[in-house]
Amino acid sequence: MATLELQNVRKSFGSTEVIHGIDVRIDDGEFIVIVGPSGCGKSTLLRMVAGLETVTSGDVLIDGRNVNEKEPMDRDIAMVFQNYALYPHMSVRQNMGYGLKIAGLAKDRIEEKVGEAARLLELEGLLDRKPRQLSGGQRQRVAMGRAIVRKPSVFLFDEPLSNLDAKLRVQMRLEIRELQSKLGVTSLYVTHDQVEAMTMADRMIVMNEGVAEQVGTPLEVYETPRTLFAAQFIGSPAMNIFDARIDGGKVMFRGAVIGKVDAGDGDVKLGIRPEHLARDNKGGLELSLQIAEPLGANTLLHGRVADSEQPVTVSLAGVHSIEAGQGSARFSVMPTHIHLFNPATGMRLQG
Repeated sequence: MATLELQNVRKSFGSTEVIHGIDVRIDDGEFIVIVGPSGCGKSTLLRMVAGLETVTSGDVLIDGRNVNEKEPMDRDIAMVFQNYALYPHMSVRQNMGYGLKIAGLAKDRIEEKVGEAARLLELEGLLDRKPRQLSGGQRQRVAMGRAIVRKPSVFLFDEPLSNLDAKLRVQMRLEIRELQSKLGVTSLYVTHDQVEAMTMADRMIVMNEGVAEQVGTPLEVYETPRTLFAAQFIGSPAMNIFDARIDGGKVMFRGAVIGKVDAGDGDVKLGIRPEHLARDNKGGLELSLQIAEPLGANTLLHGRVADSEQPVTVSLAGVHSIEAGQGSARFSVMPTHIHLFNPATGMRLQG
């Protein structure tokens, strides 16, 4: 077990800076998820922790020790890759024990450690199979088993579930989280899937173009997004964003008062999550509804703000339908559920 600390970590390729000063402390046994779109720098950040990329400036500390100049094998970390990185000619048993063999561990100790990991991962009946004889989920378990046998201080996961189908991803993310909780190993997990981040993380780092937009628990980021980017990236379906204005402390949208706020007058970006819009004949939002997506437990209604091209999504509990020619409907939103952002900087204005 260990703490992991990133202190103003930066990375440049030539004159182009791609990681812009990341500061975060990960406590012993904590599960942190780095989430963001493709190309945002999340894998580069993970590779710097692993020692696979050099740190341009700043420090990476594992249990208080600066590891900037240490080789990957000397950092006491184990990494699980997207493509499993298994040796095709080796059995499951040999793949899981290979790192221990290279380290010079006695054969009986290797067998003991591989056996413990196999029981934990329910791989006991597969130890003599080759990777080509395994399903994607089983290969991922083997990759995790290879990491577990080393008993590292830190686990690093680089999009380990992206090659699996949707149903198996759900199963595997629960298994990884349960396993990490049992082992209590400090973990850093990279994904572009915000649902994975929400369901797995103790805390998440929301990345955008090499910047940590927000660090917080999933609910903190969801309920109080610090930036417009975090607000739109986290949440499915995405938050609705409208152009609005503050006038005398009132949040005005298309002539209706949406809420009140202690902020100066001016233009703002108004954010409303789809589930916070409610059917209300006297509501201040008039929407032109076009398509219904029944999902069973809830229904997504898609349309536009009346007399505009502004798209909007509404999430209502239960099953709803839109009749042909139904036209517009009115909605209201609770003032406590609105989010306001500076349109120039994207920073949150209230709360």
